This record gives sequence, structure tokens and C-alpha cells, in this order.
Amino acid sequence: MNKFKNILWIIALIVILILIGVVVFGYYKNATMEIKNPIATMEVENFGTVKIELYPDKAPETVANFIALANRGFYDGLTFHRIVKDFMIQGGDPEGTGEGGAKISNLKDGGEETEYSIKGEFIANEVDNDLKFDEGVIGMARNDYTSYSSSLTEESYNSGSSQFFIMTKDNASLNGYYTSFGKVIEGMDIIHNIENVEVKVADDSEETGNTEQSTPVNPVKITSIRVETFGYDYGLPETLTPFDYMSWLYSQYGIDPSTMGTSEQ
Repeated sequence: MNKFKNILWIIALIVILILIGVVVFGYYKNATMEIKNPIATMEVENFGTVKIELYPDKAPETVANFIALANRGFYDGLTFHRIVKDFMIQGGDPEGTGEGGAKISNLKDGGEETEYSIKGEFIANEVDNDLKFDEGVIGMARNDYTSYSSSLTEESYNSGSSQFFIMTKDNASLNGYYTSFGKVIEGMDIIHNIENVEVKVADDSEETGNTEQSTPVNPVKITSIRVETFGYDYGLPETLTPFDYMSWLYSQYGIDPSTMGTSEQ
């Protein structure tokens, strides 16, 4: 009887040791497993393929946002609507004017048909992102409302949505004030070819007052952008309610925006 009990104890001890080994190995594997940075593949009509390595350790919210939009096909068919030689090429606007952005429904099924913004991940916005805006670096475009009021710094910093730009030349003036989140690793020659397309002043320049000669004469279309995540789920970004400039402007004059366009009978 005692011999049988001893055998049972030995078996139990072996099982416990195996379980401990499995747990320890799991912790070791997770601790030592190298997660590859996601790689975005961008196809540009009549130009070719560009590969961009994304850096979630520098700008996790921005990378999650870009991956979610890209892999749901948001960027397919959009254009590089703004091209400035020796500076950058900018795209990702569904309106193609520089005024548009993505909606929550573009991020997930069942999402609201409302636009959103995300937090700016750069030093001036208290995020430790030291990726400099050198040639080939991809950044998140945003608005600058401080030209209307110096008090609108936070609103400006957190106004990015879907528009991005790729640097065609180093530009230190952007460092720390815009979100940099990746870099071109293949196809920089294609980016320079795009940079050199013929541009003009936008057709609505008389209405907007924007006389910058940066609108491509012939549209530069993004066929698709897809991101390989190597099995890692980056989730969805934390979305913010975008700043409503017109409502803010009305409030400066004590006007209730909800009363605009109505009249008493």
C-alpha cells in the first residue's frame, strides 16, 4: 500500500514539474520573442510599389490608426493631393482637398458616421517620440489653429485623422511638432518621382486664398495600402472628438451656432 502511495506521489510530482516547466517556458518565450515592426505596402498607380516600416514604439496610437484604416481599404483610390518639391508629398484625404478626414465607421464595423481625430504623438504634446523628419519618414498631417488664436494649441496638436505625408528631404523644423511614425525602406525613388510631377495652384484658390502651387495637374492615385503585422494585433486607436472651428468662431462673438440659418416668423 505504501509503495502504491509513493508511486502516486512520484507521478504527481512529475506532473507538477511538467506544468511548472510549461509555464516558465511560456514566460520565457513571451519575454524573448521578437515582434517585427509592421510593414506597409503602398501601390501607386503608374509609379510602383513603396514599402514603409512603421514604428509602434514611437507612436502607438498613430500606427494603430494607420493599420486599421489601411487594412480596411480606406486609402484605396485616394490621391496625393499636395506635393511640394524638396519637402514632402501628402495624401490620405477622402475629399482630395486637404480638408477631409476619416470617420469612425472607417475604423470598425458598426462605427458611427462621424469624423474623429487622434492624439498627436510628439514631444511638444508630451509624448517621447524622437524620430526625426528625415528623408523618407512618414508623418501624420494635422491642422494648425494657432493662426486664429494662440490658445488653440491643444486643438491643433490633436487634430490628426487620416492624412499623412512622406518627406522627400530632411526638415528639422517639423521635429517635435508633428507625429513621425515610420520610414520608407523600399521605393524611395518612386517617392521622388511623385515629388517631381507637374503641379498647379488649386482650382478653388480664389475662394480659399491658398495660392500654394502644390496640386498635381494629373492625379497621383494610391491603388492600395496594406500592412503586414506579422500576427500581432495593434488594436484600434483612442479616438477624440475633432475640434469644431466654426462653432468656436461663433462662440467668440457670442453666437449660438444652432440658431444659424433660422429666422423668426
